Amino acid sequence: MSLGTGPAAGPRRAAVRLDREGPSRPPGRGGPSGISPLPGPVDPGGPDGVAHGTIGGTMGSENRMEPLGPGSRGPAVADVQAALRSLGLLEPDGAGAAEVYDETTALAVRHFQQVRGLSVDGRVGEETYRSLSEARWSLGDRLLHHDPERPIRGDDVTNLQERLLELGYDAGRADGIFGRETEAGLQAFQRDYGLTSDGTCGPSTLRALRQLGRKVTGGRPQLLRQSASFVDSGPHLIGRRIVVDPGHGGGDPGFTAGVTTEADLVLDLARRIEGRLAAAGATVYLTRGRHQDPTPEERTRFANDARADLFISLHMDAHGSQHARGVASYYFGTGSGTSSTVGERFADLARREVVARTGMLDLGGHPKTWDLLRWTRMPAVRLDCGYLSHPVDRLLLLDARLRGTVASAVLAAVQRLFLPADADPPTGTFVLPQRRALG
Repeated sequence: MSLGTGPAAGPRRAAVRLDREGPSRPPGRGGPSGISPLPGPVDPGGPDGVAHGTIGGTMGSENRMEPLGPGSRGPAVADVQAALRSLGLLEPDGAGAAEVYDETTALAVRHFQQVRGLSVDGRVGEETYRSLSEARWSLGDRLLHHDPERPIRGDDVTNLQERLLELGYDAGRADGIFGRETEAGLQAFQRDYGLTSDGTCGPSTLRALRQLGRKVTGGRPQLLRQSASFVDSGPHLIGRRIVVDPGHGGGDPGFTAGVTTEADLVLDLARRIEGRLAAAGATVYLTRGRHQDPTPEERTRFANDARADLFISLHMDAHGSQHARGVASYYFGTGSGTSSTVGERFADLARREVVARTGMLDLGGHPKTWDLLRWTRMPAVRLDCGYLSHPVDRLLLLDARLRGTVASAVLAAVQRLFLPADADPPTGTFVLPQRRALG
């Protein structure tokens, strides 16, 4: 079945689509993005499949790495195993096990991925490789400071952010990235406790942090402020900057169902959402056109440079099980209390609106630490709109009318995010009023 028509008819307001080779800064936006380039991949080596490189030491380019999995061998596999041993997930060296990615290594990787909020597949791709590198750091192992060109990342940064948040200082989201918000929160702490306010976490700052008990209970104030600021900014969508990110694209078609690809379907859906949001007054950006496949770093950098209010990533899923079907939503979170409050609410709103209007199965909302959710400086969600591998979901998603319904559901969720609790309508009932012509 061919794709349906484009976005809903009606006036468009500042809708921007990227039809060049990859995303770039939106018009009128410049300056640093606040996100360093992707740590590059392991060199997969020659045709023998031997991987080369070390954790945290060789990842410097933006090429996409070939994942390590069962059967892989070489120094990079040995580095992964060493990292897993340091975390207590692998036993000490066994006879002949070094540099071979065996089933024991795969099980340890799956456990690590589950705990860290990553996709669990037992293979080491870019995100898992980078997360293993970050997990080796403990607070006190190194000096921490803000580097705008290559922000410091690691579990020690996460520990510092969580400590500052517990003391009542706004250090931003506990995402393990030492950015400007973390620097400002650290400087405020240093000023209050008579330390040199240089924004660097060294021995004296660590001593002060360890001597103090937790001050804030019953919630983190900066998260409560973020939630309140969305409602306080007013219910209208006029001027809101929203980035819609259709997954895959270019040479990556995603899941293919006959002649239709996931990449084409989510781009069509993104354009429908774009049209509805623009008609409501929002400024909308798409991260790609039909022939581009930006990296996660490029997608999030574009959203950060646009200073977007929301980031919505669209996907459709597939699975080998014939029973896999339904709609799921994802937001930034570690599963242990650290999460994006607004992101979690928006993920819940968007998924429930889609389920209520389409009758598809509700698979719930889930916290994840995926790069796409972690690197954005605004609330971000990923919405998986169904399983193209399931015959019922596939028939629904191939229907242009159903995709229009999903787009209307996303519009309703965006609008509800800005409404006060006493004006929030029941799920599935909200219809945005038509805007009156001016003059």
